[in-house]
Amino acid sequence: MQKRLAIPVSILVFCAVVALAGIVSAQDTTTIENVIHATGTGNVIGSPDRAQISFSVETENPDVKTAQQANAAQMTKVMDALTGAGLPKDALKTTGYNIYPVYDESKGVFDQKVRTYHVTNTVTVTLHDVSRVGEIIDIGVTAGVNQVSSIQFMLSDEQAQTLRTEALTEAVTRARSDAQTVAGALGVNITGSKNVEISQGFMPVVYGNYDMAGAATKSAVPTPIQPGDVTVTATVTVTYTYH
Repeated sequence: MQKRLAIPVSILVFCAVVALAGIVSAQDTTTIENVIHATGTGNVIGSPDRAQISFSVETENPDVKTAQQANAAQMTKVMDALTGAGLPKDALKTTGYNIYPVYDESKGVFDQKVRTYHVTNTVTVTLHDVSRVGEIIDIGVTAGVNQVSSIQFMLSDEQAQTLRTEALTEAVTRARSDAQTVAGALGVNITGSKNVEISQGFMPVVYGNYDMAGAATKSAVPTPIQPGDVTVTATVTVTYTYH
């Protein structure tokens, strides 16, 4: 009489699991989505609506206390002149104060003596009306400013957000156009999007030192300052699906 071969139940279960895994794996390979990654960049040019000017009053004297007092008196005149021109007090901010000795270089290394003391007081002025930059510089110089270290034009938060929205819209349009071009060349159709990554940034326009030699002439001609433009850039990367 022929004997039947007994197969343990555990082996049967294992084989069933392996077979099921193979079926699931085969199904996964057929459901992988076809995608196109497209990157678009939008650039929007706008006019800055904020400006910052850094003024300095510099004084020197062999006596440090005298140099300090002279500087304080001169800067007080500057601050009074600026507020008298209609600038609010919170638009003026002290951003630097420095006192350092200037040594007599004619003496030897081991016999250095202080020739004078140099005091510098720096105030940064924030303007909401960029058309007044030249006027404010002239007022400051007339009142006693002898160094303008920087002029920086920028965007307010509201203006930056408006331009960023426009730049993002342009970036998405370009990404979509590129994806459609690629899909058309492949002979497929875009069915949707599944992932978006956003990055953006802008650079303010910065001007260097102001020519104090020209200011010393006290010319009646207002100082011309051209703010230029600010470019807001936004970049998006979109993953599109197609069939």
